[in-house]
Amino acid sequence: MISDHLLFSIVIPTYNRPDRLAKCLTAITQLEYPRDRFEVVVVDDGSHPPIQPTTVPFQESLNLTLIQQANAGPATARNVGATQAQGQYLVFTDDDCAPLPDWLQVLEAHFTKYPDSIVGGRALNALPHNLYSTASQLLIDYLYDYYNAQVDQAQFFASNNFALPTHLFHSIGRFDTTFPLAAGEDRELCDRLLHHGHTMRYVPAAQIHHAHELTLKKFWRQHVNYGRGAYHFHQLRAQRSAGKIRVEPWSFYYHLLIYPFSQPTSQSRLLLSILFIVSQVANVAGFFWEQRQQRKQSFRNMLGMIHHSQSSK
Repeated sequence: MISDHLLFSIVIPTYNRPDRLAKCLTAITQLEYPRDRFEVVVVDDGSHPPIQPTTVPFQESLNLTLIQQANAGPATARNVGATQAQGQYLVFTDDDCAPLPDWLQVLEAHFTKYPDSIVGGRALNALPHNLYSTASQLLIDYLYDYYNAQVDQAQFFASNNFALPTHLFHSIGRFDTTFPLAAGEDRELCDRLLHHGHTMRYVPAAQIHHAHELTLKKFWRQHVNYGRGAYHFHQLRAQRSAGKIRVEPWSFYYHLLIYPFSQPTSQSRLLLSILFIVSQVANVAGFFWEQRQQRKQSFRNMLGMIHHSQSSK
């Protein structure tokens, strides 16, 4: 049930990261926004041990609801949290994020002008001394510069800083939980919203700090997973529009590779550019690996149907 006085419901999926969640909730206690105008819904996605002891100290300072579920992934966790939310607007973030104090103020100002829009804010790298975290965030920055160049006609938002009317989220079908990994479901939701004619607006003043600790191995795995998610995304998109897979022009990749050289950073711009290349190789590897697995599964299913048909005769 939507509350008349609650404007925002902040939904946070979490899994086995109590320290990160504590920092996230601490940042939310420092928001310069009336406490009676927002709630926090934390969904524990099957953490071991359960995350409840981390949330208890925040119960007095925040209107906080903790939901516990068996491990099912962040997309399911976000959907479950949204189902319990009472605010007029859903605001999604992650447990490794810390919003800036004026975060909700900026979002309110925007929704006052455009009440039915979908809003994405900006993520700032909280780990500038980590080469791989810096590369990962710069890649997102580049995608935002590319896909959201026209701020009132944005095309892509990551789910760690994303807000929209609660009723719209439920009417559009929520996050798709059929993705094999936690990669791509935010891109698919954005594409679905655009497909149904909704407006997405980029509001870079709505900012969070993102602290995603990465190593080279984790960086590679992250982008392989993005590639796997991309394959699933294109399968779903084809079902909606019967369109072919869209390949970005060569200029997209050229500007991608030189992007680090135009950005302020304490890291080696050459190494960052090399990591951008690594990310694209990982994406392609993940895409075709997922394609191969899906085809194998389809072949097995076909053989199973043939065997069942012959057995029933």
